[in-house]
Amino acid sequence: MKKIIVPIDFSDQSEYALEAAVKIAKNSNTEILALHMLEMSNAVLNTSDSEQQQKAIFFLRLAEKRFTEFLDKPVFKGAKITPIVKHFKVFSEVNDVAKEHSVDLIIMGSQGTSGLSGMFVGSNTEKVVRHSDIPVLVLKDRFNKDIFNDVVYASDFSLESVDVYKRMSKLFQGLNTKLHLLYVNLPSDRFRSSNEMEQTVSDFLMQAEGNHSKLNDVNFVSDYSVEKGVLNFANKIGADLVAVATHGRTGIAHFFEGSISEDIANRSVLPVMTFKR
Repeated sequence: MKKIIVPIDFSDQSEYALEAAVKIAKNSNTEILALHMLEMSNAVLNTSDSEQQQKAIFFLRLAEKRFTEFLDKPVFKGAKITPIVKHFKVFSEVNDVAKEHSVDLIIMGSQGTSGLSGMFVGSNTEKVVRHSDIPVLVLKDRFNKDIFNDVVYASDFSLESVDVYKRMSKLFQGLNTKLHLLYVNLPSDRFRSSNEMEQTVSDFLMQAEGNHSKLNDVNFVSDYSVEKGVLNFANKIGADLVAVATHGRTGIAHFFEGSISEDIANRSVLPVMTFKR
């Protein structure tokens, strides 16, 4: 991993996100781009009115001063952090900055009060997830470990998910993470027998890996919903992170079907990482 971007709004949550980025970058030469988006209209920035120009300069300098103070903490010492100030508070711009700098991961803090509840509807984080073409890691609280040791990645193992799986696997291999693949079987019209589940996963792995040697590493669980199965399994093994796929056009919704990934995010007390499908 070469570059991580962390949007900064000077909140505790953005501090937690930056701390996590520093930990992830600790044992590598990863550069962290700390991005602050200043809410300033194009009219103010481009006006010829001297008073408006002075106001623009004042707010830019104020933002730079706050940024310097925010980054001047012992936990950030020694980290390769590059501050970036953008003039517009347009959160789709995070994806533009990420593309411009060839960023591998976006890390954001959540202000959700229950899991990530209430955050993915009309929120800044939801907007970033919706527009991002690269993985987004969302944290609610301070991450107290140095690395993600155990990650749960749940999938329906459809062939449409192969590309997401490849990108996800590559990222976590670079983080030296143990990946727990998970298939959740439901007592509904989507119920499958053991043979059917294994055949689906075997076909998927042949497409994704060129062989099915990892078939014995896939975990099969039964539960009343996918989100319950994912979170119960994550709690059982003491996972550090849950990874899910998302359709960018609707934010984090529509993992498998409906709003399952949104339910996982809302109920999870663990960090959640999204991959655009």
